[in-house]
Amino acid sequence: MNPATTSGLTRPPDPAEADRYRAPALDKGLDILELLSEQPAGLTRGEIVKAMGRSPSEIYRMLERLVARDYVSRSPEGDRYALSLKLFVLAHRHPPVNRLAARAVPVMETFAQAVEQSCHLGVYDRGNLTVVAQVSSPHKLGFSLRLGARISLLDTGSGHVLLAYQGDEQRAQMLAAHEALDGEVPMSESDLAAALAQVRADGGWQGESQQTFGITDLSMPVLGPDGHAIAVLTCPFIRRIDRHPGADITLTRQHLSDAARALSIR
Repeated sequence: MNPATTSGLTRPPDPAEADRYRAPALDKGLDILELLSEQPAGLTRGEIVKAMGRSPSEIYRMLERLVARDYVSRSPEGDRYALSLKLFVLAHRHPPVNRLAARAVPVMETFAQAVEQSCHLGVYDRGNLTVVAQVSSPHKLGFSLRLGARISLLDTGSGHVLLAYQGDEQRAQMLAAHEALDGEVPMSESDLAAALAQVRADGGWQGESQQTFGITDLSMPVLGPDGHAIAVLTCPFIRRIDRHPGADITLTRQHLSDAARALSIR
């Protein structure tokens, strides 16, 4: 029998054993991260010191290391500290993304079969989006992005949907980390704000591609339990002009919305 179990129940941790493996510096760093995770607007160093009951010098050194490693961001004025997006990015790296992609592909294949269009799934990655799953149209005609392709955060339907369904702090950090991709179309802050408001009002994006003539991009958010987008499902819609009886853009958008809702975490 495993000495850690008794009658199938897990044995409570031994306090002496847990204390034996203490790492005070690591504990302090984790305490700061957990404290800041509950403060969307961040805290001053003095507020962190008071909340943790530790000396100012201890907190100062730890905060400086967390800022240097990009786990914590400092306000431009230098007086407030908040979580950066690094933990968010780490949480969405390969194993979780692989699980999301594995779950998404069957849903995406059903969508592609129903409307004879391609689709791809994008997630936030280092200031832009990366395609982590892709399904091509089953028909002889189609347009698709390759797996691993980078998508701009600023001039694509995918990017606008991802930004629209974030909290203010997270959106600001994503935009701060953004780096322009090749061929990116510039967008003013006011135009971007108006576009994101329209996305929220419409529940998704529909508009002409800013990269390819003749494509209408349809993008829908895949939401987490907090209502923020963890991914974006996009269909680069191609309108047929021959006699083939394919799904029109209205029906395609409805199927895409249903697929994104099926992938969302409630």
